Amino acid sequence: MAKLAGSAGVPVLGDKSLDFYRDPVTFCRQRIEKHRGRVFQCRVLNRPTVFICSVRGMRELLCEKSNTFLKDPTDLMTNMYGDTVVTTNGEEAYLLRLSLTTLFTGSGLKSSNDYITSVCERHLKDLSLSGRPPCLYSAFKRLGTELVLGLFLNVRAEEQPQLFQEIMQLCTQHWHGLISAPVNLKVPLWSSGFSNALDARDRLMDIIKDKLKNDTQGFVGSLGSLPLPDSSSASQHLLLFISALIPKALASLLTSFTLALSGNEQQRRRAAEDPDYLRRVQLEVQRLWPPFIGGRRIADQDSTLAGFHVPKGYGVIYISHSVHRDPEVFDQPDNFLPERWSGRNAGQEHVLCSFGNGPRNCIGTKLTDVFLKEACMYLLKNCDWCLDPPSQDLEYKWLPVSRPANPPAISFTRLHATGSDRSDTS
Repeated sequence: MAKLAGSAGVPVLGDKSLDFYRDPVTFCRQRIEKHRGRVFQCRVLNRPTVFICSVRGMRELLCEKSNTFLKDPTDLMTNMYGDTVVTTNGEEAYLLRLSLTTLFTGSGLKSSNDYITSVCERHLKDLSLSGRPPCLYSAFKRLGTELVLGLFLNVRAEEQPQLFQEIMQLCTQHWHGLISAPVNLKVPLWSSGFSNALDARDRLMDIIKDKLKNDTQGFVGSLGSLPLPDSSSASQHLLLFISALIPKALASLLTSFTLALSGNEQQRRRAAEDPDYLRRVQLEVQRLWPPFIGGRRIADQDSTLAGFHVPKGYGVIYISHSVHRDPEVFDQPDNFLPERWSGRNAGQEHVLCSFGNGPRNCIGTKLTDVFLKEACMYLLKNCDWCLDPPSQDLEYKWLPVSRPANPPAISFTRLHATGSDRSDTS
């Protein structure tokens, strides 16, 4: 059994949290090079922590030993969302997942298709006709928000614009609680970001409970009829499902998809004509630009990961960006090569961890795939686009959600348009 590279550091003074959160990708890259390995330790959140940057380590952590490495019950996600399928452990998590899975598969998924298509068409038509949207990421986030609020809460922007706008603003305020210091403080004329987020959560819960009580249609009606552990479980899960997490993930991936194919007409045409190739493009986008940096677990007992001893109580963080660029699994790991998914990596979608992996992966992955496929196909069949100007700084920031640090300028032109309705891209 090998000894972990790096040092767990001393409490407080040896903590590297600030360095990690400032630039997690550079933080991991430097240590991978220094230790000549993709598993190492340091102190983060004032806890000795193992960093997993290899496919082997990630699969062992999230699949083979998912009952040994548990979600942290003191995690901020629990404060903001309560006990949900994302935050619980053991039998409780298993039973919740069993109950909720039916909502995201089979007939539950098919019944959503018409709504998803109509929202994508309306939003993306507006995008293509605008010629040059001020912020592509924001435009895609608005699309994702409308999708989740309409599907999960039966609140549709065109039917209830005021309620839709209120919920959207509350979700943004609530999200800020996840990326702020957990200090619940109010003084005259000022409240902390975390305190404001808790207020937003309470207001969202009031709206959700009213919906569960009075709306028997669609997803919200089905959720209210499930055998869940207690009366608060349905409302806590609806809060999770309508939160900014899903719209931000969709916006991140759609932005990266647009940038990856910008100016490459041949790849766009092939993806529009070949669904299998489009799927390979989407996998490669997810591999290179995962929306979330990774996830965290706590060792419930002494164990091993990738041949290294991990003591009980240690934290473990898997870094999706680094896992997805593991040279043991991916040739030319930093290059955008959709063809790899029909070659060496054919059938290996399980090595990705953008939405987790194993028995605790994201329960809505299939629905997210439907969102993405619909939006990408509409863009491919109806739009041309390119960076304008061609040379831009596309350096990414990775927290809290991956996207270019500087909003890229992209010009869109609607395909098959006549001279009078072609977008002005000058």
